[in-house]
Amino acid sequence: MRRPAAIKPVKRVKTKAVAKSAEPAMDVAVGRRIRDLRRVRQFSLETVAARTDLSIGFLSQIERGLSSPSLRVLATLADVLGVGIAALFGASPSADGTSDQVVTRGLQRPELKLWRTGVSRQLLSPASADNKLNLFLVHLEPGGSTGDELYTHDGEEAGLVLEGEMMLTVDSETWSLKTGDSFRFASRRPHRFSNPAQDAKAMVLWVNCVTGAG
Repeated sequence: MRRPAAIKPVKRVKTKAVAKSAEPAMDVAVGRRIRDLRRVRQFSLETVAARTDLSIGFLSQIERGLSSPSLRVLATLADVLGVGIAALFGASPSADGTSDQVVTRGLQRPELKLWRTGVSRQLLSPASADNKLNLFLVHLEPGGSTGDELYTHDGEEAGLVLEGEMMLTVDSETWSLKTGDSFRFASRRPHRFSNPAQDAKAMVLWVNCVTGAG
């Protein structure tokens, strides 16, 4: 009678530890910038909560990097803090928010990555809390979106689709923008945007002009 073959023990393969995701680190950095801007302006969490209709608990989570805010929330916070979204990039703001930087090198672009929504913004202009005009390179992952809810903020914006396709909604009208198409609108008009493609990224050169900050 043939004996059953011995079962060989499974060899355990040692795997390298997976590097910790950078996304939570981005949330921490953004939260720190929001907290620093709030303190520079001597606003309490209660004050910011009252002016944004966001809960104190949620604001605290954002500042501690425990929650990843949407672009709509960031735009609302930037308005209350009297800055453009660009002020949430780069180093913590100085007391007067000034900067004499003129050039931003390609390898030194600050980036705000809204990793839960598939939207990221690279700041092409020098970072400063008092800048009125800011230039961004916006990357939209396949299916990336600012969300279903329309949002508003201070200023004006314009852009040029460099690659892929973008759906842009302003008020009650929606446009499909493809490579080479451009746009401009007042940021106080309710708006949202997204990448409708499920297999291709989109890239947009985007300008934001803050009119009421400062």
